[in-house]
Amino acid sequence: MKIAIASGKGGTGKTTVATNLALAASDEGMDVAYMDCDVEEPNGALFLKPEFDDEMPVEVSVPEIDDAKCVGCGKCGEICQFNAIAVMLKKVFLFPELCHGCAGCWLVCPTGAIAEARRATGRLEMGSAGKIKFIHGLLNVGEAMSPPVIRGVKSHAPQCDLLIIDSPPGTSCPVIESVRGADYVILVTEPTPFGLNDLKLAIDMIKALKLTFGVVINRADAGDLKTREYCREFGIEILAEIPDDRRVAVAYSRGDTAYHSIPEYRDIFNSLLERIVIVVDKRCVSADRRQK
Repeated sequence: MKIAIASGKGGTGKTTVATNLALAASDEGMDVAYMDCDVEEPNGALFLKPEFDDEMPVEVSVPEIDDAKCVGCGKCGEICQFNAIAVMLKKVFLFPELCHGCAGCWLVCPTGAIAEARRATGRLEMGSAGKIKFIHGLLNVGEAMSPPVIRGVKSHAPQCDLLIIDSPPGTSCPVIESVRGADYVILVTEPTPFGLNDLKLAIDMIKALKLTFGVVINRADAGDLKTREYCREFGIEILAEIPDDRRVAVAYSRGDTAYHSIPEYRDIFNSLLERIVIVVDKRCVSADRRQK
């Protein structure tokens, strides 16, 4: 079962939900893996405190120019849709950080002056946090594209009962890459005008991907009632409501989790886990019936 945790904006408590849910599932005896796909700023490790035992680079394809063979025809610059190659005065200028590795430039080169090379854009670190398998990606400083590192994290997903994907915030390409293929998406929001606006954007994205989702409202007793009214109006399930609790903030500042620090929060995340399992099981049963 693959569960992605996402949000329309940063700071809503996405990692809080992801880490505490992983702990709840592990305590229930499930085989759990946590994948932090927020590769520009992964922080799940601050709370789960894994011990890493393996590391590997993430590499992407980039062109390599042989000036001796290049005739300056400009075809490579014409085919590149990302401005990673520019040809001026029959000289080729390469901007590897913009390259998407599409291979178009070396395929159209008439003299074979362009070959495929590899460039590291980040790295993966793998280990375990107690019984929880842990993988996160780290994008190199200055890199513009995080999806290759996210794909690297997901490609190393282990076999397990529950795979939790901690996605980046927002609704752009990195988020889409993270949630793609998930059995269920939890959208974490907060009951404020900004939170509701970005929740609507996230819901539009998830619907476009044809994924099943539900909402968790964090700091639920602050703000207003408009988020609840919106969910009720459009039949969106609110999976859990987490109160605005100073004790959670204090635990968070120490790098501790609410699940371990505050006994009553165990019930919140155990109930959330139970609800997700029920929803995903029903979805799988319905899918099987449609196939038959």
